[in-house]
Amino acid sequence: MHREDPISRFPVPALADMPEDLRSRIEQVQEKAGFVPNVFLALAHRPDEFRAFFAYHDALMERAGGLTKAEREMIVVATSAANRCLYCVVAHGAILRIRAKDPLLADEVATNYAKAAITPRQKAMLDFAVKLALDPGSVGAADHAVLAEQGLTEDEIWDVASITGLFALSNRLASAADLRPNLEFFGMGRG
Repeated sequence: MHREDPISRFPVPALADMPEDLRSRIEQVQEKAGFVPNVFLALAHRPDEFRAFFAYHDALMERAGGLTKAEREMIVVATSAANRCLYCVVAHGAILRIRAKDPLLADEVATNYAKAAITPRQKAMLDFAVKLALDPGSVGAADHAVLAEQGLTEDEIWDVASITGLFALSNRLASAADLRPNLEFFGMGRG
């Protein structure tokens, strides 16, 4: 992949050609982040799917209570690394660095979360998420029991599973599209 390659192998509409609600959402993200994450542009060629994806994303990743926002991002980074999704590891690694206020954690989680500076509760959470991402048919009652022993509630276990599921979809779409991470993500939260 070269820096001048298109951000996606699928069509990427111009901002001016997008429906107003998509354009408004993208402009809000650009104002907050200082750039437009490529995933917004890549998904915009299918507006109904864009709306559904980001509605579910926001419901899971921004909801109050339960897992911390950093823990939610840990799940994304660990499962995206397991699924070998460059875009999601880089983009959500940046968000994890910011939410955890730790410039090293995302790299540790992406490379080998079992040796990362995380709590036993978080390790159990990531063990479950990665197992669910890679071998969902093998997840059973014993896996749920480990999470309960670490103090995760049923609601938090549901969140782990839902985030893993949404990002299994995202990882596969990003990989199929050869979605390129924005250069801005690489330096975020490091200094």
